[in-house]
Amino acid sequence: MSQQQHLQKFLQMLNSERFYSPHTLKNYRRDLEGFDRHLQKRGHQHWHDADHALVSAYAATRFRQGKSPTTIQRELSSIRSFYRYLIRQGVVSHNPAQDVKAPKAQRKLPKTCDSEQLDQLLKAHADDDPLLRRDLAIFELMYSSGLRLAELVSLDTTDIDLRQRRLRVTGKGSKTRELPVGRKAVDALNRWFEIRSTWLKADAQCPAVFLNRQGQRLSARGVQQRLNRLRHQQGVGQHLSPHTLRHSFATHLLESSADLRAVQELLGHADISTTQVYTHLDFQHLARVYDQAHPRARKKS
Repeated sequence: MSQQQHLQKFLQMLNSERFYSPHTLKNYRRDLEGFDRHLQKRGHQHWHDADHALVSAYAATRFRQGKSPTTIQRELSSIRSFYRYLIRQGVVSHNPAQDVKAPKAQRKLPKTCDSEQLDQLLKAHADDDPLLRRDLAIFELMYSSGLRLAELVSLDTTDIDLRQRRLRVTGKGSKTRELPVGRKAVDALNRWFEIRSTWLKADAQCPAVFLNRQGQRLSARGVQQRLNRLRHQQGVGQHLSPHTLRHSFATHLLESSADLRAVQELLGHADISTTQVYTHLDFQHLARVYDQAHPRARKKS
């Protein structure tokens, strides 16, 4: 079996057994095909030719090419996963990427938006504008429930129970979780559902909660474009992305409750260390309050 055939079998396994998303499968393919080209350039025709030194050299090469430590960490993770699969298949006897470490990444704090700017963004009046009615439902829901962009666009009408004010989302690794929906998001969704059926074509029954003007499921790119349009329309100066709304959701909850475990559950983080980055944001908020309020912290003019 050729290198490409082994790779294709691996991707098929991730799709059929682990239900990885198309985006994740695309990343695995890109990472492993890049490593395969590295092997080929060095005259290696088989996956079992790789050793620890060769994988380390590949990571160093990627760093010299300007790839970020985060990207290199992901590529090494893809290679490790692939070799674990090859070991199970009896193709190789060891994992050459097992102890290879990427350059240490500097952890960046996620960008957030304060509540005043979010109020400005979401106070638009949409009575006579069907597109804006849909958009406000989208962004109220993202901020209300901390949804990832992929989770939002994959929502079906059967996933939402507005009477109970809750929804079911499928996140990374096909894990589902139940989330509360805030009152303003419920109101915005009800206004959108009043007109949603008029967007459907006569011969189509798309189950998606959010539709485009062709009556099909709204794309992630479409959500990003509409958020940028709404930001300009409402005069919000800060650049916003859908993920900014998710970060703002997490930060504002932690500022109010300090319940890290609850926020982890709401965000769908497998590891609480991922959620802990928001505690640094919360500390920055406290530090600003301290600097403004404490007599010994204020600078004398």
